[in-house]
Amino acid sequence: MTTSSPKLFIEIVQQLRSLIEEERIPIGGKLPSERVLAEQLDVGRSTIREALRSLELLGLIETRRGEGTFLADYRKHQLVEVLAAFILQDTKSSEDVTATRITIEKQAMADVMQRNSNLFRTWKNALDELETIKRDWLIKEIVIASGNRLSFKIWLLLTEYSGKPYQKDMTPDEMTLWHQLLDALEKKNRDQAYAHYDAWFEYIKGRT
Repeated sequence: MTTSSPKLFIEIVQQLRSLIEEERIPIGGKLPSERVLAEQLDVGRSTIREALRSLELLGLIETRRGEGTFLADYRKHQLVEVLAAFILQDTKSSEDVTATRITIEKQAMADVMQRNSNLFRTWKNALDELETIKRDWLIKEIVIASGNRLSFKIWLLLTEYSGKPYQKDMTPDEMTLWHQLLDALEKKNRDQAYAHYDAWFEYIKGRT
């Protein structure tokens, strides 16, 4: 059995996506046949078949015997869990998820420093008044407040993989670190804010 190279596979998937957009194929709509796709994309039918099979396994399309291939409603599929089960089992992948999440969170802190200082007072009041606060609540608020919708969507996906320790309640020591972090953000001291963030991250990592 021949196998497409990863680069070729990605290219075919991108071309298929473009074709779906150009032809405005709706969810539930029928895709062109393997023969037509092979001609349109100028690749072998076996390569098209392999790409379609992979997309079907991910729940993005569905094949009906005797009818053809149709665009599936991907929103009904637990795609995040499927990808996590097959891709994120090795240590390097988990480290990449963590590194990406840290990058997004730090950039969000840099962005939110340019926002209204009332945000910081509101968050500090919450730290003082709420009995329990989840670890990822404040960082989620910061990512939202940064105003970057794409980063927020990516961040939400990454939280699906991160799970523990982010879902636990903050300890008093963590609340102290967050007070210091919010003070630094309010004063627009990015280096100090990052230092407190790093201290918080090392703290929760040591308690998993």
